[in-house]
Amino acid sequence: MEVKIGVQHAPREIVLESGQSAEEVERAVSDALAGKAQLLSLTDEKGRKVLVPADRLAYVEIGEMTTRRVGFGAL
Repeated sequence: MEVKIGVQHAPREIVLESGQSAEEVERAVSDALAGKAQLLSLTDEKGRKVLVPADRLAYVEIGEMTTRRVGFGAL
């Protein structure tokens, strides 16, 4: 699923494709904003970790599950 993270004082947002469920991402964001965690930690589909300081989060947009398209034409 696609996750977009806005960071305060940063001109661009962080976009990643995560293998985590929407509930897992939402729980991680809630924990970071509630002060239970100092960092928002998410893992993308390639296994890389993205760490964002919780006090710098502007917004988090959780998208729908995406399906991989194969080929050149849009169906």
